[in-house]
Amino acid sequence: MNTKKLIMGLVLAATTLTASAAAAQDRYPSRNITDVVTWSAGGGTDVTNRVITAAMSKYIGTNINVVNVTGGVSGSVGLIQGYDAKPDGYTLIGLSESNTTAAAMGGWENRTEVFDFFIATSSPDVVSVGKDAQWQTLAELVDFVKANPGKVRVGAGGAGSLHHINALAFQKGIDGEMNFVPYPGSSASQNAALSGEIDVVITTVAEQNQLIQSGDFRPLGTLTEGPYTLGEQVIPSALELYPELKTYLPISQAIGFAVRKDVPVEIKQEIAKAFIAAMDSEEVKTFAAENYYELVGEYGAKANARMARLESLFSWTLWDLGAAKVNPEELGIPKP
Repeated sequence: MNTKKLIMGLVLAATTLTASAAAAQDRYPSRNITDVVTWSAGGGTDVTNRVITAAMSKYIGTNINVVNVTGGVSGSVGLIQGYDAKPDGYTLIGLSESNTTAAAMGGWENRTEVFDFFIATSSPDVVSVGKDAQWQTLAELVDFVKANPGKVRVGAGGAGSLHHINALAFQKGIDGEMNFVPYPGSSASQNAALSGEIDVVITTVAEQNQLIQSGDFRPLGTLTEGPYTLGEQVIPSALELYPELKTYLPISQAIGFAVRKDVPVEIKQEIAKAFIAAMDSEEVKTFAAENYYELVGEYGAKANARMARLESLFSWTLWDLGAAKVNPEELGIPKP
């Protein structure tokens, strides 16, 4: 065979292989994606992210692996790890509205404006006790709290979380004082209530759903403007019973994930397509219906605006209640 032709053939083959490898590398996604969830396994953020990403995997063409990275204040450890990853679309940050207080709580230096958000679900908070608790009604609990300042142990997600804010607002509204015990996520706080480690737990209806319907939890009141129907139970509204709570409540929830703002637009578009398809899937609709989640399905400018509003509301609420570490004004967070 002609030596010159052989060399040219080898060069052409090598060039083709190199071009094919480069093209594969340019395709998104060409490998698995990681979803860094900032709250503990079993909680609302974790479960929602697992359901949504499992559905998204079918449409985006690769696995999305969920890992829980907890700790810090307002989920700041996972938030920082997710943010520090390369902005190439291969790292999602599974989060909730509670992460918007990370800056005001001194957990990190950035604000929500560094992310683009994808909001999947929402569910209201409920004040519950274990089945063996001495309080049968919210009024009985409130009377006890007022007569015994600091004695009742109330648990929720970590400091600065939505549930922490709700616990503070609840105390403020009833003019009482409870002993707040932070946990790395809702699931951990609910387990503590089951074991008797704490007396009261404030997490979402969706997260407590099975425990309430099994009779392990006794719901005393939802932090909603009206009563809430869960299965065959009608849970009274704490805001109707104690109108003073309306000074700070109700506060909405927002669960989903985010990517860094500087992820290339074409990659964010692929993520958005998979997100839209997942939100419209039967498995996600069934999950929401069975677990008392409201489907939100926001992304882009609308989702970013929602999280910015929550950052403002939560940060200033924490500051007004004396729980924030950093003045929101110093962070450039506008008042709600």
